Amino acid sequence: MDDFTSLKPSFVSVTYGAGGSTRQRTHDLVVELQQGGQVDPIPHLTCVQQTTQEIETILSRYAAAGVSNMLALRGDHPMNDDDYDPANDEYAHAIQLVEHVVRFNEQGTHPDSRGFGIGVAGFPEGHPETPNRLRQLDYLKAKTDAGAHWVTTQLFFDNTAFYDWRDRCDL
Repeated sequence: MDDFTSLKPSFVSVTYGAGGSTRQRTHDLVVELQQGGQVDPIPHLTCVQQTTQEIETILSRYAAAGVSNMLALRGDHPMNDDDYDPANDEYAHAIQLVEHVVRFNEQGTHPDSRGFGIGVAGFPEGHPETPNRLRQLDYLKAKTDAGAHWVTTQLFFDNTAFYDWRDRCDL
């Protein structure tokens, strides 16, 4: 960690339950990073296999630790779980997490009076489950209209696709 923080990153994105993996270690790492004060953690929060109560508990713990930002994602379906059915999840889409975090922020229990900054994902080269990029922009706009404050992308390979996406986001 000392080697990493010596690079003076402005934040670190902390993956949450990737592929359905354990989440407790993620929560502990986020709190440890925040309390260490060397780097600002931006934890991922996903819909997959989460209950409303679990999300509320996570938000309360992160707020108590002073975490300032959150990345709301639908998340990956669990790997090697043939019994997983996304229809059983309480949250189907990231917009529902955004709405939940907005409600949490409105309760005023976060030490920062503004609450969490809420980030969401954008897909300049398209999302494999939604190949229609115009529809993706509609989904992104819905997330920002619901209360998301910022958008991040994953790695992309085509700069032209990114610039086109960015320009469409400005419209």
